Amino acid sequence: MAPRANWKGFLRLSLVTCPVALYPATSDTEKVSFNQINRKTGHRIKYLKVDAETGDEVTSEDIVKGYKVDTDTYIEVTKDELDDIALDSTHTIEIDEFVPKADIDNRYLIRPYYLVPDGKVGHDAYAVIRETIRSMDKVAIGRVVLTNREHIIALEPLESGLMGTLLRYPYEVRSEQEYFDDIQDVKLTKDMLDLAKHIVEKKSGAFEPELFEDHYETALIDLINKKRSGMPITAKAAPKTGGNVINLMDALKKSLATEKETAPVAKVAKEAVKGKKPKKRVEGQREMLLPISGKGGRDAAAKAPPKEATKEASKKADKPVRAPARAKKAS
Repeated sequence: MAPRANWKGFLRLSLVTCPVALYPATSDTEKVSFNQINRKTGHRIKYLKVDAETGDEVTSEDIVKGYKVDTDTYIEVTKDELDDIALDSTHTIEIDEFVPKADIDNRYLIRPYYLVPDGKVGHDAYAVIRETIRSMDKVAIGRVVLTNREHIIALEPLESGLMGTLLRYPYEVRSEQEYFDDIQDVKLTKDMLDLAKHIVEKKSGAFEPELFEDHYETALIDLINKKRSGMPITAKAAPKTGGNVINLMDALKKSLATEKETAPVAKVAKEAVKGKKPKKRVEGQREMLLPISGKGGRDAAAKAPPKEATKEASKKADKPVRAPARAKKAS
């Protein structure tokens, strides 16, 4: 199913206007998520809204928003009062200025969106705005109203479209001085820096997000598949720690030696991964989960007699049902 647009309206550069739609560029829905259930019954947990003092359940019509000014003092704000000050969406992203991309501090970036033409008309105007931004090698800064709040959005060309990134306001970004003032000013020798540079050179490469793998997500899927198949779950041994670093120079030398030994193996593994034919479409992680057998969400292996369940688990252990050559996801 195609994603639904978060916003629809117009993109305007002076007198040039075109209808556009704003779509989220990222998604977390493919990740494994959990519900809280009752261990005894297997039923989902339902939450009730209760008064913190009396413990009585409160209905939705009796719940209002309150701003905390003291321990037990709140300023009540009604929905009508919030609606009165809410910004009416002009349904237009007005480009106010153009700035160099390097001028935008990464701390101000919130989340990316795709801005595309909405409908069959306006593609010419859209292309004019896109190519104007591209030719100037700058980022267009505009404003958009989402959920009654005005947001700053930075627009830049991305292949045949436009990517818009919501930006934070200055009051939302903390000053680094609050955290960096206590960092000691240490003197490093040239030999230390040279060794560290050699390590960096051994680890240097191109940014290839398709090679990234969410190891925790993969471990979650393996755990769920094993439990569905009735396979035994063994506790993972605690990782061995290298202990505290006593001599920084020795640690750098050992690190460089280790990188020299592992570099050829890592290179071969990387080339092997890149040599695989990728999927036409990157599916979500959920496709790797085994299908639920039986009715009512219960696994057939769990209902089978012990011997049959063990035999079924053994078969699945010999031949795991996982999606072949899964494309790596970007973190």
